[in-house]
Amino acid sequence: MTRKLKADLSLLAITVVWGASFPLIKVVLEYIPAFAYLSLRFLLAAAVLAAIYHRNLKKINKRALKYGCILGSFMFGGMAFQVVGLYTTSASNSGFITGLNVVIVPIISAILLKKKPERAAIAGVIVAFAGIFFMSGGLKFDFNIGDLLTFICAICWAFQIVFIDRFTQYEDAPLLAIMQLLFTGLASTVLWVAFDIGKPMEFNLTVAGILLVTAVLGSSLAYGVQTVAQQYTTPVHASLIFTAEPVFALVFALIIPNADGLGEAPSLMKIAGCLLILAGMMVSELRIGKAEKETGCAE
Repeated sequence: MTRKLKADLSLLAITVVWGASFPLIKVVLEYIPAFAYLSLRFLLAAAVLAAIYHRNLKKINKRALKYGCILGSFMFGGMAFQVVGLYTTSASNSGFITGLNVVIVPIISAILLKKKPERAAIAGVIVAFAGIFFMSGGLKFDFNIGDLLTFICAICWAFQIVFIDRFTQYEDAPLLAIMQLLFTGLASTVLWVAFDIGKPMEFNLTVAGILLVTAVLGSSLAYGVQTVAQQYTTPVHASLIFTAEPVFALVFALIIPNADGLGEAPSLMKIAGCLLILAGMMVSELRIGKAEKETGCAE
């Protein structure tokens, strides 16, 4: 098994975990405020990953600190907009819209490289937005603020994917993973104290279980694996694998009940939106992946 195949399988595995996290986060927000959840989740995740890679902490330097803070700022933006958006949008919608980062990745890469976006990438964005339109109710025009916040989250994740590829060429991948988790946890703590400190919180077995799952599996393991695995594949190929995340988000949203014991109901509109969004992602990513292979200039 080649390193690239191992990396791809690892990215697919964490995509399943991320897909399952959407309905779980939706549940935990019924009990504790958003920034309290993010603070506890990412500080715990950073501590777990630091314990595993404690020897890598000796490699810390000014450039690693800078790169870790940049990655952490995009991770924090992605998580904050996603979690706050979940207050007013569904878990499956959140999963689908977050998945748009795989369409945005090649566009950001093109801008950073001073190249015009591929026509296929533009076509993919149009098709994907059509999918959001159907998922949000079609002619009912009930696209809400939660969907908009989640789209901003998708942009943040796109930048994170692109910069991971760049920064791991110069600094230790596990160290950068620890630092971006720690930055996200500390930034969330600041906003928790500033905005959510007086809000009611209920700690129970459900909250504890979700915190452990999302912190250890969805953060320490997942982001640690992502940062390391992207050294052996390209951002475009990694983002193509992440197109499976919205599918898993919908599947788990159907089977994992919310705080009221109810799961999301499937509909033709959601299915149509799902297919269109995935089609947009595939049109964009496969075309660019093909171009990279033909020119032999994979990132």
